[in-house]
Amino acid sequence: MLFEVESKFKKKISISNEHWKHTSQIKHPEVSGLKDEIKQTLISPIEIKRSNSDRNVYLYYSKHKSNFLCVVIRHLNGNGFIITAYITSKIKKGDTLWKQ
Repeated sequence: MLFEVESKFKKKISISNEHWKHTSQIKHPEVSGLKDEIKQTLISPIEIKRSNSDRNVYLYYSKHKSNFLCVVIRHLNGNGFIITAYITSKIKKGDTLWKQ
């Protein structure tokens, strides 16, 4: 396990070393140095959205320079895990579950 944090919704969110390596080196290398920012986004986001395509998937957002860091989480059995993380210029449409 690379890390586990308690999210804004009091869920224990984790990511394995292997999954982090895949996310940060292959899928979204722009987040490779942002481990601490990803943890902070889960703890203290500016906005949390529910995915339009999967009711168990949540998008946690924080500011990152002039863009946003989006951390995509699947909630499962009271906890959750990181699906991916990426930098984006806008917050996706969908149900806003929490906003700062």
